Amino acid sequence: MESKVKRFVLFAFFVAIELVLMLTPLGYIPIGPIRATTMHIPVIIGAIVLGVKEGILLGLVFGLTSLFVNTFTPTITSFVFSPFITIGGISGNFSSLLVVLLPRILLGLSAGLLYRLFNKIKVNENINLILTSITSTFLHTFLVLSGIYVFFAQPYSDARNIPVAGLFKVLLGVVFTNGIMEMIVSAIIVLFLVKVTKPLFKRGKKA
Repeated sequence: MESKVKRFVLFAFFVAIELVLMLTPLGYIPIGPIRATTMHIPVIIGAIVLGVKEGILLGLVFGLTSLFVNTFTPTITSFVFSPFITIGGISGNFSSLLVVLLPRILLGLSAGLLYRLFNKIKVNENINLILTSITSTFLHTFLVLSGIYVFFAQPYSDARNIPVAGLFKVLLGVVFTNGIMEMIVSAIIVLFLVKVTKPLFKRGKKA
């Protein structure tokens, strides 16, 4: 019973972190017309410490916070993340929900599964944490940008005043700037915080 309570408390703690990040400039960091994010970090840590199911739920919370932020404090490209707004005559639609929710859910799923896989094949714990955080962060970035390219290539290009033929290079540039920064930051923070939170959860299991 104590272990279940501790599990719930840890899950609630990670949700609270996501909400705090959403409500402060630390969660979504404006960089020109786009936003870098640290919201993926509690999702990855939660998936590692608590498991795949909790990782998926934390990913869903991440997606919902992104939907909220892009609906109520939009940038010129927020229509790709919210079906409820129109920016410069360009409206979001159902595909916006796919872009804003699915990659975040899959982030939690992939982080939990990757950590379990690397653990199963006896990868060193520190290397496991670094690989899991970097790989799942890259997958998240790739899925978000792929969703933008597949569903919103023309309107996104129009909003940013670039030719649609050059959109692929622009999105690739995001991978090598924001994406790499997010991977490095997540690897460092995940490595440190998992070392702090995981022993607490293990002690709860022994009780």
